[in-house]
Amino acid sequence: MATNRHPIELIGAQTGNCLRVAIALEEAGLPYQVRLLDLRQGNQRDPAHLALNPAGKVPTIIDRLGEKDLILSQSNAILLYAAEVMPGRLLPLDGRDRAAALERYFYFLTDVIAVSHSAFFLRSLGNHEASAVLDERSNGALRDAARFVKDTRYMGGNSFSLADIAAFTIASARRRHIDWNADAHLSRWFDEVEQRPSVRKGMKAFKRGDG
Repeated sequence: MATNRHPIELIGAQTGNCLRVAIALEEAGLPYQVRLLDLRQGNQRDPAHLALNPAGKVPTIIDRLGEKDLILSQSNAILLYAAEVMPGRLLPLDGRDRAAALERYFYFLTDVIAVSHSAFFLRSLGNHEASAVLDERSNGALRDAARFVKDTRYMGGNSFSLADIAAFTIASARRRHIDWNADAHLSRWFDEVEQRPSVRKGMKAFKRGDG
């Protein structure tokens, strides 16, 4: 653990975006403390939170670095920041392996997670037909990711990386839509990642209220 620094304050709730950040901080060995927001009560729209995150969303982190705090409020940027702070923990150091892991990371962000979020938004507007189309597209991309772990241990290669964090959180949320018996490689990968201590702790971070 990186104990010679102030804990990062992680502000959020039990959402996929926030869980990805918690897992990343755990995996990177960065100390952090959770400030839990009640989204149903509208805590994300309180003036104090809007001063940190004008969009009124989660997660947000505050990293107290000397005279000026670093505030980040995009989950994917936070994951990349954690990877840069702790080199080698979340992305391979080798340039070729790093590029492969980043390719898979962005695959899950754009082809799976972003599409799933769009489906959720349309569903909230009552457009169930369009949301169903997007859900199937997202699920199909997730199922197709089985090819990534056919010959390697993890999604981005033989080292655990940001790609696995992105893949696992959306796979966990969509697990009932996946036929786990259809592909032994995808099932093996999911079971292994689910048992990682950092993943288990990160998935519970917003239930216990601290890092």
